[in-house]
Amino acid sequence: MGIGTYEEYAERLRKMKHNVYFNGKKWGREGDYISGGMYAIRQTFDCAHDPKYEDVCTATSHLTGEKINRFTHIHRSKDDLLKKQLMTRLLCHRVGGCIQRCMGVDALNALAIVTYDCDQANGTHYHERFNKYLEYSQKYDLVANCAQTDVKGVRGVRPSDQPDPDQYVRIVKVLEDGIVVRGAKICNSIAPYADEIIVTPTRFMGAKDAAYAVAFALPGDWEGVKLMALPGKHPKRHHLDSPMSTVGDVESMTIFDDVFVPNERVFMNGLENPDVVQYAGYLALMFAHFHRHSYTGCKTAVSEVIAAQAALVADVNGIAKEDHVREKISHIIGTAELVFAAGQASAYRAVEFPNGSWVPDEILTNAGRRIAGQEIYHEYSILADLTGGICASLPTELSYYDPETAELCNKYIVRNPKYTAEETHRVMRMMENKLCDPFEGAQMVAGVHGGGSPLMETITMMSRYDLEPLKDIAKYLAGINKDLPRYERPTATPRAMLDKFKKTQK
Repeated sequence: MGIGTYEEYAERLRKMKHNVYFNGKKWGREGDYISGGMYAIRQTFDCAHDPKYEDVCTATSHLTGEKINRFTHIHRSKDDLLKKQLMTRLLCHRVGGCIQRCMGVDALNALAIVTYDCDQANGTHYHERFNKYLEYSQKYDLVANCAQTDVKGVRGVRPSDQPDPDQYVRIVKVLEDGIVVRGAKICNSIAPYADEIIVTPTRFMGAKDAAYAVAFALPGDWEGVKLMALPGKHPKRHHLDSPMSTVGDVESMTIFDDVFVPNERVFMNGLENPDVVQYAGYLALMFAHFHRHSYTGCKTAVSEVIAAQAALVADVNGIAKEDHVREKISHIIGTAELVFAAGQASAYRAVEFPNGSWVPDEILTNAGRRIAGQEIYHEYSILADLTGGICASLPTELSYYDPETAELCNKYIVRNPKYTAEETHRVMRMMENKLCDPFEGAQMVAGVHGGGSPLMETITMMSRYDLEPLKDIAKYLAGINKDLPRYERPTATPRAMLDKFKKTQK
């Protein structure tokens, strides 16, 4: 098939076993609790068939030569990276935030590189397995979640030294035809409505952590997989439905309760070969890197959405031409452009890896993602300032339709006369959703921490940036050195950290 349809995806979900848990019940993949997330995922299918988006939403598989959804594609050029970033930006506009499929494509791209590199160095056979899995994912246009973040137990204590050894996902048994894993992953967006859950390590592992150096993929309803769900959605509208009020998501703590994983779906096993262990951190970093590059598309869109809402609500309030309004909106637009530019620049500086994948520059990617995370609260603050307190104190929606109160409520909501009462009401309900309800509060926090908080971007940037040649510039300017070497920073990728880690383990 290659490019699936929303209807095929929804039908697959309906057939899945019930293993989603919340509010004391076990659920299947039906009902209102996942409808908001499925609305977002729908855009990734529908737009792949839409001539307006086809150029960015589809690609050609390097395995089969078939036309596929870009969300299952391996980046084989700089243009692929640029189109992925633009696709993410455009689709996020349609849902007002996260498009929710980036984790899957970012995990696939990380595995494509790391399985190949691991095989070349250690004689393993993970890449062949992965390519078969990738072809299967592309054929059916599968929606994937990436389960990376372990619950971690005692912070600062290595996986193998934890009081409870299950605080990181680990291999508890090696069988002839597979492995048995135990543990839990958190911060798992969309897991309850994903076809597949792709599990990757969350950090570098030492020799004693071999059982924790594991990567695999399983269907979301696989035996022993339990999804502890947190549904998120805007409050239900009665009359003023809109794209903003429709979207939602579901987070999950994903528990692997002694789960059997067949060999063909195992892409890393540290118990198989001690030299494989060092690739756990490499895979963790590679996924984070690709995911942060995706963020330079989605966080650009989030800022643009906030700027759009700020401009509209300012006009509705009749203050659009005020200098302070223009300055505030320009700040949001400037952030959006800088974040996207960082992602573009990192793609232009991408390098080709031995497996044929292209990897963007790590410092630029992290710089863009860090700006987005640092600015997101300020952007919400600007939006609240320009909206005013009405978003937190509106009469209920039904009051505007009750025969006894409708006329008066609609009379007194009007501000700028160029907008009708209903248009003004719609804008203020959008602001209520954006600034006051629990779902959007969670999205604001996700804007800081999703893909790694600004601190993680700082750590990554400073671990890749060699300050010694940079200091030579200052030494020349101070007259300490007579000559000024030509300085051009080389492209940075996660491979540098793998090489550094290898040296520490010798």
